[in-house]
Amino acid sequence: MFAVLKTGGKQYKVQAGDLLRVEKLAADAGETVQFNDILMVGGDSTTIGAPFVAGAGVQAEIIDQIKGDKVIKFVKRRRKHSSQRTRGHRQQLTLLRVTEILTAGADKSGVKAAIGAASAPKADAPAAAPKAEKAAPAATAAEGADDLTKINGVGPAAAKKLVEAGITTFAQLAAVDADTFDGAKVKPEWVEQAKTLA
Repeated sequence: MFAVLKTGGKQYKVQAGDLLRVEKLAADAGETVQFNDILMVGGDSTTIGAPFVAGAGVQAEIIDQIKGDKVIKFVKRRRKHSSQRTRGHRQQLTLLRVTEILTAGADKSGVKAAIGAASAPKADAPAAAPKAEKAAPAATAAEGADDLTKINGVGPAAAKKLVEAGITTFAQLAAVDADTFDGAKVKPEWVEQAKTLA
């Protein structure tokens, strides 16, 4: 049995027991990861995805985080400039061994999904969460207040200004005259949407 998986913008045809070098994954040596972007599964019967095969997966064990072969880049500017520059690069790769090909039930296996290092969440990501929470209480400062950000064009900052002007519900916003209201900038579209939401 074989499968064609997609990771790091590339496609690989794999079988159980294959060693594979892929773009760096956010996992440590010894961990088991699962690739869920399976384009094709072959064996007794062939299944081609559209674009992916539903429920299929490829599980692999991380052996090591390695670097690829060194690539030399040489730049030379001809004639009067007389400058030249040499740069070397070694791509970050992950060495892994394919352990199992699942034709169904991969989504319920509970194995950690294989994610590239560039898209992995940062360690300090929880520190960013309280910033989003600070804007929400402004819109719902009073009990019984509506979430004004449900109106198209009203973001957290505009909702805060409306609350400061005394508008906390859709009914209050629907009763406002957009041309004469001085407390905050109110657009006529907001008033129309508030009427339907109220």
